[in-house]
Amino acid sequence: MRQTPLHDVHVRLGAKMVEFGGWHMPVQYGSILDETRCVRERAGLFDLGHMGRISITGPDRVAWLDRLCTNYVERIPDGSIRYTLMCRADGNPIDDLLVYKGADEVYLVVNASNTDAVLAWMEEQRAGFDVEIDHRTSRETMIALQGPAALEVLATVTTDCDLGKLGYYKYTFGTVCGRANTRISRTGYTGENGFELYFPNAEAEGIWQALADAGAAAGVQPIGLGARDTLRLEAGMPLYGHEIDAAHNPVEADLGFALSFVQEKGDWIGRDALLAVRSAPTRKLVGLVTDGPRVPRQGYKLFHADHEVGEVVSGAVSPTLNTNIGTAYVPTDLGNPGTELQMDVRGKRQTVVLRELPFYSRTRK
Repeated sequence: MRQTPLHDVHVRLGAKMVEFGGWHMPVQYGSILDETRCVRERAGLFDLGHMGRISITGPDRVAWLDRLCTNYVERIPDGSIRYTLMCRADGNPIDDLLVYKGADEVYLVVNASNTDAVLAWMEEQRAGFDVEIDHRTSRETMIALQGPAALEVLATVTTDCDLGKLGYYKYTFGTVCGRANTRISRTGYTGENGFELYFPNAEAEGIWQALADAGAAAGVQPIGLGARDTLRLEAGMPLYGHEIDAAHNPVEADLGFALSFVQEKGDWIGRDALLAVRSAPTRKLVGLVTDGPRVPRQGYKLFHADHEVGEVVSGAVSPTLNTNIGTAYVPTDLGNPGTELQMDVRGKRQTVVLRELPFYSRTRK
């Protein structure tokens, strides 16, 4: 298994380490529910060094990515970030990713488990385009600070930029913890106000500790993958391998905001297949809540009367909502909020109630 530059830090902190996407990562340092509350109420520090980071340069970079990506890359303003997907011709995604658009570079952040597949797909589609692909995952790393206190804490160790003026889904460069030219973005997979920092591997331990020290008074704590999954589920954000995968397309996953069918963008891989799905969808992604004792888990079947009608794709105990939550795919005619279905857990049935996503939303500027 691969290790991030912060692996030994997590071990010293007593984290429970697990395999995730081919990496040895911290799933929790203490209680997952307490870590989730920490991010919602204060702020949490995340090691995201397992995420894939790829720089695209060359004169055809934008036109090429508009062929590969579902969103309209050419229309992204410099200094802005957009969520997008790369799909096969059948419309099902290889991965979902973030695109950072710059004047001379387009920077991609992809899922750890799909990095190799994305790189292979880009190489396969590269012919005829003048682009350079620089895979930076092994050379630079990524830390996130997420939560209501994130701006206040990060501002104490950042110079050369005004973080308060950095808009949602924007990025800039500044000096963080003494490290100049650090890429700073403001997205937030947790649904909170949050920032992501990118820098060379050698700086990882120093910056992690400096952020931990700066945030100690505000109650900042390290957060593992377990709480991160709960946080993103509460915020209604998809995770590859759950809400989307090679059998679940972005139209039925309600990701239409990331699909550009305008004529100006031209053709892109998967466009025709997704247009067909959009015209006649048969299923939809929904949220569900249940007060029963059993937590929804991926793969649990859902029933309407005696008919199997869908299955859970994500589930967790939500400390923010104080109930059990999940997402599932169901037929479109059963997907209305308030619909009651039965979840099967090893032969026992438990009522779930469908509701709109997200479960939780914080207003961001």
